[in-house]
Amino acid sequence: MAEMDEHERKIVNEFCHLLEKSKQLFNGLRSFFSRDLPQYGHKQWQAYFGRTFDIYTKLWKFQQQHRQILDSKFGLKRWQIGEIASKIGQLYYHYYLRTSETNYLNEAFSFYAAIRGRAYYSRTAKDDRSVQMSDLMVKKLRYYARFIVVCLLLKRMKLVRDLVRELSKQIDEYTTTYEPEDQLEWSLVLAEIKSFIDADNTINVLDMDSNTIVLSHRLSGHNTPPLEKTPMMNLTLQEILIVGNCNDQVKFSELTIDMFRMLQTLEREPQEDVAQIYDASPAPNKIPFENGDASGRTLKRENPHKYLLYKPTFSQLMVFLASGFKELPANGAMLLYISADGAFTSSKHPQDPGYDYGGVVTNSKRDGEHTNKRVMQLKDMHCFYPGDLYAFTRKPLFIVVDSDNSPVFANMPHYFGQPLVVLMSAQDTPPQFHDQHHRGNLFTLFLHSPLMGMCLVSSLCDVPMNLWEKCQTLVDRFITEASRLVTRGRNVDPSFLQFFGDDFLRLLTLRFIFCSTVLRAHRAFKVLDQPLHEKQGRQFYPRCHPNLPEGEVLDHPSLYAIILDLATTLDVSHLFYDTHDLQ
Repeated sequence: MAEMDEHERKIVNEFCHLLEKSKQLFNGLRSFFSRDLPQYGHKQWQAYFGRTFDIYTKLWKFQQQHRQILDSKFGLKRWQIGEIASKIGQLYYHYYLRTSETNYLNEAFSFYAAIRGRAYYSRTAKDDRSVQMSDLMVKKLRYYARFIVVCLLLKRMKLVRDLVRELSKQIDEYTTTYEPEDQLEWSLVLAEIKSFIDADNTINVLDMDSNTIVLSHRLSGHNTPPLEKTPMMNLTLQEILIVGNCNDQVKFSELTIDMFRMLQTLEREPQEDVAQIYDASPAPNKIPFENGDASGRTLKRENPHKYLLYKPTFSQLMVFLASGFKELPANGAMLLYISADGAFTSSKHPQDPGYDYGGVVTNSKRDGEHTNKRVMQLKDMHCFYPGDLYAFTRKPLFIVVDSDNSPVFANMPHYFGQPLVVLMSAQDTPPQFHDQHHRGNLFTLFLHSPLMGMCLVSSLCDVPMNLWEKCQTLVDRFITEASRLVTRGRNVDPSFLQFFGDDFLRLLTLRFIFCSTVLRAHRAFKVLDQPLHEKQGRQFYPRCHPNLPEGEVLDHPSLYAIILDLATTLDVSHLFYDTHDLQ
């Protein structure tokens, strides 16, 4: 340090204190969330987050106010400012993951964008001995990976492509200069990102100049399904578990493409002022908890609380289920979404529907333990069975299973008389769609964007924007009609109606009906060589429990008519059965 007077020494000492305290809290937070019981409950982690946010707020403002003294007397480096900004960005991102409040993504974006815009990591003197240059390069690469995730979630695809190019250049420089041991790891990260972006662009909507238009698929006033509300529609979605465990599906940063699509489907469009994102002086001016109650929980959440579980072990999955179950308030519902490979049984005389038909795989943490279709002689301790969910049906539970063994969840009992709905994917798709599996499951794509699902099964990759808008109008008409049929159907199970008052659960139910109607009308999905009453005959169709009445809803002529209109508009009517051909 240079010579300092008393005032300058006081400023430097205070900065060092804040810097050290912030590192301790951040590392403690990272350690806290790396354990097997990370976000269990809300009170435990929110208090720690609050203290960490508070110290980083003080640190960020302090370095802004005293930058000149810290530069000249402390020798504050630009990469050190970048590290502070990066950690604040990480805090906002992880707070978003735990609260589902999409506005915090914008806060994370503002800090990450400032790092890039002000080149905090690129103006480092070669003779800076306070840090190993290779270590600084790793910090920079990790920053790029985190920024790309945030941009993907905010659908800023042009910036994503720019960042990927920059990351590729930085990785080349890193591996060429230092020949590090982790160069293969970073090459894999880059390949993962590129595969993920490619999978996310399954269907391209094009403007008049053939440029891809980025569409958001979060819930907004434009796509919220209409509702004729009744007194029994009194449940609201409060807790969500999103589980991803498909071995051959593209993923990035512990998000499979199915998880990525579903988490957006279950969020509202952020209402934040876009101008704030490009604020020249990012600062954590929206500190969490300012509108919270005594327990630290937000009084009014725009989105349900979510847990994202990438390849969890059985124990982890049960702990998070118990956490969501525990946190449910009165009239609250929990949603469990599972995208996972099936775990099959070889039992010749199955008796117990809860455990004798297999389930879905969980992570055994032992490489090679799981294959896509394992045959089990005994009950597998790493399989997640339908019976494992019975205890959680004591409260309203909505389940979505996208798996090649999904039908095993079709016989969930109503032991406790609480609302219970299970939406299940088809077991398989026709052979011509098998090569799409690693790019995301078809059922989840329909739940994420019904029109994209329709385009995929119609082998359409590029759709002009004006055509997309015409087709979206027909999809909206279908959703409105399906909503009317569900609410007025005499034989619709009460469980559907109790969940129907919630925007997200109504959305999933109606998109399930859309998916079912499309696949039933599609020639490639019609199994003609097997009787429909047999299990194998329905392998290409999604199903639900309790069953929605076919005559009143699933096979209703008005819904089929809209699908055929949609097919005609897309010029793919030859792929679908005419009304007279349907059996």
